[in-house]
Amino acid sequence: MMKRGIIAASILLGLTTAATRGESYLFAYFKEPGDTGIYFALSHDGYHYAPLNDGTPWLLPPAGQKIRDPYLTQGPDGKYRLVWTWDWRGKSIGYAESDDLQHWTGMREIPIMADFPQTNNTWAPEIYWDTRAGKWLVLWSSAMKGEPNNHHIWSSMTADFRSFTKASVWFDPGYVTIDQTIFHNTSRKDLAPWYLVFKDQNQDPLRYQIRVASGPSVQGPWSNISGPITPTWSEGPSALQIGDRYVVFYDYYRPPARFKAVETTDWVHWSDATDKIDLPRGCKHGSFLKISDAVASQLEQRHDSSKTASK
Repeated sequence: MMKRGIIAASILLGLTTAATRGESYLFAYFKEPGDTGIYFALSHDGYHYAPLNDGTPWLLPPAGQKIRDPYLTQGPDGKYRLVWTWDWRGKSIGYAESDDLQHWTGMREIPIMADFPQTNNTWAPEIYWDTRAGKWLVLWSSAMKGEPNNHHIWSSMTADFRSFTKASVWFDPGYVTIDQTIFHNTSRKDLAPWYLVFKDQNQDPLRYQIRVASGPSVQGPWSNISGPITPTWSEGPSALQIGDRYVVFYDYYRPPARFKAVETTDWVHWSDATDKIDLPRGCKHGSFLKISDAVASQLEQRHDSSKTASK
């Protein structure tokens, strides 16, 4: 009776629940200071997330390293791929892959900015399959040592995560930008097919807010840049469609620090949705991925802490 009541309530709200579609939502995140690994949380409605694996890490960092800003996606080959910030300073990003979200292989450092010795940092990488190119588009933000606060969004292309094209600046709206994420709209023909969500990192005047641009492809070109859709001190956006709404979760990193969210039905008019969401305590800059209920059920069976306790 309770399940029917939830579904009925969602219909009254004009939403399609994950339960009616056979979909769930996976949230991959880290906790400061980044040395404990990557955590997963699961939701069946897109707004409320419960930690998986009894709140213990899902994937441990390489020895002596940290994992920050994880981005999780699934490729057209069905394989899951994970990239992350390898270190606070440096020229590399981290990479790992999995067939089932349970067992991860190929964990390694990718020196993606090796051609630029003056690179100060390589932050918050994300990857997107470019159908036209038949390759992966790799995005991140970097600044040079002589200009440590002058970040731009960079890109490279790869087919196998072994060889990469030379990195180049990919998006420069005329002010400092970091923390890019892309949303592919496949459900509304009256809206743009692609949206770029990014942090305006401008310091003078200080903004540190999230903005949105639209484009015809995963490579842009990007136009119609919006005004700020979040308050100052926002970063790490991640976009997700929940029913007929598009939700941008973001990391609000000034006291009281927490994840917040805004939502829209048209990518123009935004409203605060923070009161609707419930995410794990202490979660930081992560990403969201739709998965099937069958996959979600398998993930819910993992309990590393109980295995350790039984030894």
